[in-house]
Amino acid sequence: LTVQHQFRLSQPELEELQQQLDYLLAKGFIRPSSSPYAAPILFTPKNDGEFRMGIDCHALNRITIKSPSRLPYQAAS
Repeated sequence: LTVQHQFRLSQPELEELQQQLDYLLAKGFIRPSSSPYAAPILFTPKNDGEFRMGIDCHALNRITIKSPSRLPYQAAS
């Protein structure tokens, strides 16, 4: 698996990260982990001055085994 170091974040990005992590934890979307494996978080500024959080999965994508078969098509219900 992959272990990547976190990119250096600016103070406003660190504050945004803390706010987003608090929100995601409170909603139950994420949970604390002690896993040694990680993917770096990065922020892209939006037009309104806020930040969009993203995760850099390049290293994970490089080692992912591609399936030769396609997922079955499911019609919308």
